[in-house]
Amino acid sequence: MNLSVESVPIITPRLPSVRPPAPAEPPGPDALRAHPVREGVLAMPAVFPLEHGGELRDARLAWRLVGAAGAPVVCALGGISANREVCLASDPRNGWWSEIVGPGGALDTDEYQVLGFDYLGASGDSTGPEPGAAGPTAERGVFPSISSYDQAEALAQLLDHLGLASLAAIAGGSYGGMVGLAFAERYPERVARLIVIGAPDRSHPLATAWRSVQRRIVSLAAACGQAQEGLKVARALAMTTYRSAAELAARFGGTASRDGQRFVFPVEEYLFARGCDYATRHRAESFLTLSESIDLHRVDASRVFVPTTVVAVREDQLVPLEDLRALAARLPHGRLHEISSIYGHDAFLKESYQLRGIFRAALGSPK
Repeated sequence: MNLSVESVPIITPRLPSVRPPAPAEPPGPDALRAHPVREGVLAMPAVFPLEHGGELRDARLAWRLVGAAGAPVVCALGGISANREVCLASDPRNGWWSEIVGPGGALDTDEYQVLGFDYLGASGDSTGPEPGAAGPTAERGVFPSISSYDQAEALAQLLDHLGLASLAAIAGGSYGGMVGLAFAERYPERVARLIVIGAPDRSHPLATAWRSVQRRIVSLAAACGQAQEGLKVARALAMTTYRSAAELAARFGGTASRDGQRFVFPVEEYLFARGCDYATRHRAESFLTLSESIDLHRVDASRVFVPTTVVAVREDQLVPLEDLRALAARLPHGRLHEISSIYGHDAFLKESYQLRGIFRAALGSPK
């Protein structure tokens, strides 16, 4: 065991406005020339066996590679709502990690190529459950359970397809960090280092409890033919676990407003707006598949020999600080950074200033 613990000074970010920020400008022709984009859909083997039984037939894996041509490749993976458009998307709203990854970012596309892919089971262009698969008798219909190891195997096949012997790093937040750990355990020779933000080697029972309730909400709504309505409610509930009590108190402490015969609270309005937005972009069936995948996640940290930087957020409700301290201690080559963030679990999406130094220390200078 080679554990090094570092604490980054507490940075209290400026509280975001309740109103959405003005949309960023899409990347212009010069940016796209400097950071060429390759993307495609990999046709996987006719039969793709799965960790928990079952198989996928004629599966597809959609991928995207962006950044300085010929530069080392870092795979960037996010939560279950992330997709292959990590940054430099034609529509800036689709670059899910644009605050962290891009030209001059904590993960700098002037120095690295960044690989992303749509998870198996998700709502993107990779293979996933069909709309309407969630029904009254099963949470996922006929679509099989997907594990973090299955996502790791898909990534290994993608590297083969792209002719990449290995990655300079995997940088993963939330579910993406889980997939990164699974890949590093199974394929240590194919990744030089790992950055894991808010991702444990196994889910905490309290986090599983919250997600189990969310899945039950979606399943009950699906039984009534209202799966997407259930998804809105489940996502609203999930948002309360992603952020910190301090942020919600600071942003939504105002008084309720009357809407007809009932009152609507500021935080309620925010949560259900986020739920509605999520339900327009994601399928209920995919949410059930990947939410379950988080709770099925188990890796043996003692077998992850890749040098790993673990980033813990003290205010993270989903992944307790103690769990990530224990993970870092079990890793043969683990290094722990503890940060504070009003954004809680979502700090991996927001804390560009705090993550910049951590990424630099973990990645070093590209070769």
